[in-house]
Amino acid sequence: MPNRIVVDPITRIEGHLRIEAEVKDGRIVDAYSAGTMVRGLEIILKGRDPRDAWAFTERTCGVCTTVHALASVRTVENALGIVVPPNAELVRNLMFCAQYLQDHVVHFYHLHALDWVDVVNALKADPVKASGIAQSISNWPKSSPKYFADVQKRINTFVASGQLGIFNNGYWGHAAYALPAEVNLIAVAHYLEALEWQKEIVKVHTIFGGKNPHPNYLVGGAPCAVNIDEANALNAERLAYVGRLFDEAATFVEQVYLPDLLAVAGFYKDWGAIGGGLTNFLAYGDLPVAGYNAPESFKFPRGIVLNGDLSKVHEVDGKDADQIQEFIAHSWYEYEGGDAVGKHPWAGETKLKYSGPKPPYDHLDVDQKYSWLKTPRWKGQPMEVGPLARMIVAYAAGNKEVQELVNGTLKSLDVPVTVLFSALGRTAARGLETKLVAGWAKEFFGTLVGNIKNGDTRMVNNERWDPATWPAQAKGVGMTEAPRGALAHWIVIDNTKIANYQLVVPSTWNASPRDAQGQRSAYEAALIGVPVADPEQPLELLRTIHSFDPCLACAVHLYDERGSYVHRIESF
Repeated sequence: MPNRIVVDPITRIEGHLRIEAEVKDGRIVDAYSAGTMVRGLEIILKGRDPRDAWAFTERTCGVCTTVHALASVRTVENALGIVVPPNAELVRNLMFCAQYLQDHVVHFYHLHALDWVDVVNALKADPVKASGIAQSISNWPKSSPKYFADVQKRINTFVASGQLGIFNNGYWGHAAYALPAEVNLIAVAHYLEALEWQKEIVKVHTIFGGKNPHPNYLVGGAPCAVNIDEANALNAERLAYVGRLFDEAATFVEQVYLPDLLAVAGFYKDWGAIGGGLTNFLAYGDLPVAGYNAPESFKFPRGIVLNGDLSKVHEVDGKDADQIQEFIAHSWYEYEGGDAVGKHPWAGETKLKYSGPKPPYDHLDVDQKYSWLKTPRWKGQPMEVGPLARMIVAYAAGNKEVQELVNGTLKSLDVPVTVLFSALGRTAARGLETKLVAGWAKEFFGTLVGNIKNGDTRMVNNERWDPATWPAQAKGVGMTEAPRGALAHWIVIDNTKIANYQLVVPSTWNASPRDAQGQRSAYEAALIGVPVADPEQPLELLRTIHSFDPCLACAVHLYDERGSYVHRIESF
């Protein structure tokens, strides 16, 4: 009989994701993904002014902070026929790029690297050898033997105290770790550096949006006025600061993140055949060059790749009721019409229904409803979303920048293109797109500065700001790409108020439960066949799920309803 293991919650930041996996003969043979907390923002938004929706939906997450606001203002603009000025589109692109740069670096070092890096093993490293390796792969100045010796002393202080602090609860010494001690030491040093660096790039949000997290947005444009000589406006000094922040980010990505990623990947090539799962990929695309209404101009293309077939990209239309639907066969909700029907988000419902066992519980009743996530499908098919999906769609769409970068990286690692369909490919795709975003940010910044120099300071189109100009009824959809994947908001406006509002977020696509046909979504599918050397320390399970960058949290104690200790798995 398979052994059922539980990790709940599974990630290092923000919780509410439970994974149950059945292990037989050292491999996962079945898996179940459960969202363990209801959201309900859709209920809160009913009856409100559509122009205020972004401020509520942005609080969906404190990590993917800006992208929900972006999707929200776009869905209102789409419903009301508002076209934002080019400068506002550029500001939104720059805020998008800043979010990606920070989020992807944080994910690699602080949320995922410790699935590949053995922190305690770094104590065995020779700082001189670590310095030689670091200098052979990068020009990053912090790479002397003394520097790595100092980092090693800091780690030793943690270990000697018996408290590893931020590195606590790791499966250190696990058989699945493969890095030499010196590479472990380099990675830990850069983990600490990334903590300092990541707080700088988000200052872009405070300059354009007033604060971070949850910067301000505005239906019809951007919430910042341009006046080169005004202290309280977007002036020359602040623009120069934005440019410097993006320059520094590009340097960190080129000289720290990517070299570390490639160094780590070189020791885990076997993971190029593990943790793939679905071969259907969905990307809404983003970073418009000629405006949001011209998706053909997007840096990240829009489209779908089915069954891993890179010869064709299928179109995706968020307004087509037959394309995107959400199902609830295994979700703790109810629909008019019953559990078997699928609903397009414009007709979506958020009605809670849960009569099963309440936490704490030993195991999910997976034959019944077992998650607070609905199950979205594109034409009835499950999709993976996220960095890998964006790179796959762009590659298949013939994007030369993406093709050259992907092909060059595969060649440097001496691995085939099939490696992309794996946990390692997912992790590598995130790093590659970070390099692309760093370059695109400089392009957008140069265009914005050029527009301002040429006298174009427009940031807002307020022609439809007066609700008296709106139609009695309107529908809209706003699509974007959160760092974790395809994100869209749908709105129905009735007599100037929100009649219905639905969010389908990346983790809804990836982490959702099975549908009525028994089709697994991305997380569940990716875990099938994953090796587990020690069910009490399922590092390989974490490695696979963390490759998606689930935005959920840390170690957990599970108890039965009488308060007795049952089981504990440390998720670090």
